[in-house]
Amino acid sequence: MIKRPIFNKILKQIQEPRRFIQVLLGPRQVGKTTLVIQVTEALNKPFHLVSADLAPIQDLAWLQQQWEVARQKVTKDNGCMLIIDEVQKIPHWSDLIKSLWDADTRNRINVSVILLGSSPWLVQKGLTESLAGRFEIIPITHWSFEEMHTSFGWSLEQYAYFGGYPGAASLADINNPSRWINYINDSIIETAISRDILLMTQVNKPALLRRLFQFGCIYSGQILSYTKMLGQLQDTGNTTTLAHYLDLVSGAGLLDGLQKFASQPVRQRGSSPKFAVFNTALMTAQSNKTFHEAVQDHAYWGRLIESTIGAHLLNSIRGTQIELFYWREGDKEVDFVLKRGDHLTAIEVKSGPGNFRQSGMDRFIKEFKPNRVLLVGNEGIPVADFLKAPITDFIG
Repeated sequence: MIKRPIFNKILKQIQEPRRFIQVLLGPRQVGKTTLVIQVTEALNKPFHLVSADLAPIQDLAWLQQQWEVARQKVTKDNGCMLIIDEVQKIPHWSDLIKSLWDADTRNRINVSVILLGSSPWLVQKGLTESLAGRFEIIPITHWSFEEMHTSFGWSLEQYAYFGGYPGAASLADINNPSRWINYINDSIIETAISRDILLMTQVNKPALLRRLFQFGCIYSGQILSYTKMLGQLQDTGNTTTLAHYLDLVSGAGLLDGLQKFASQPVRQRGSSPKFAVFNTALMTAQSNKTFHEAVQDHAYWGRLIESTIGAHLLNSIRGTQIELFYWREGDKEVDFVLKRGDHLTAIEVKSGPGNFRQSGMDRFIKEFKPNRVLLVGNEGIPVADFLKAPITDFIG
């Protein structure tokens, strides 16, 4: 069974003496459950693995019963691991877990706890409200180019089109991707929106949220104002609603809206978002383009490569102090800006012989004096090399 690099970090932290609840957060179909099963196989330790994904059937009584099962499996030398998948599906889960965890701490009952969640923003809400000081978060991201290349032998072109969903790799046929497209739309996108967003959150206009997601995937790599979006989405909503819905799909690891880099945070928050998918499979599955059509459409392929790099950056900054922005003034644009503290890295992507927009790098350098300036693609760092390198190579 394939082991992701993050496996070693999870294993190391689980082997430490019981101090914190370990929380694995990430979108659906990236292998969170597989990772913890691999951890249980690597340890000589009893475990109890349960899933709350049948919500709203499960309740607090069910959670308390499962905790008691884990207590009964505790051994003197190794204790027991309790692994709860999709914990956010249980109403008020964090208050009960706090009570049970604290009781085990007082009574010296060695139950180590691992929580898994595919709705990071909702899990984090419960953690910060009730479990402060008792947990560590391990982000589980979409699969990188390096992982898909090593595990499935994918080329850069295959990765750009089919993205980083390992469970869909067997369906990724470049000559006939229709089955793969249906799987991405039905089994991943629809499940994530229905179960991780609409089922768990008050959404007054679910149809608008779905259209916004589809719209953002189609226009990944492009900047659009909320006002223009409302006009194209043909809805009577407002910009606050759109911004909120974009936060929801971002929290589910689907689609983000990058903010414009500015010296003042208030100007960043008021900027038009630049759409960026977390996984390019979400973009191509919405495009109705076959693999060969996508490759031959130079303008589309250029945006797809830029979205591939954007997805790589979005996933790489999870769990770090690095922030990701874009920058534009007039017709001058810088594709991506990485910020950690006072350190800035400006990144321009050039994926084809033509310029799809006017580079704003010279103006950005004069105004903000970035520490590093990178060109990725033609005449710069090869795209494949950039995607295989850790993000720390590019920001001090």
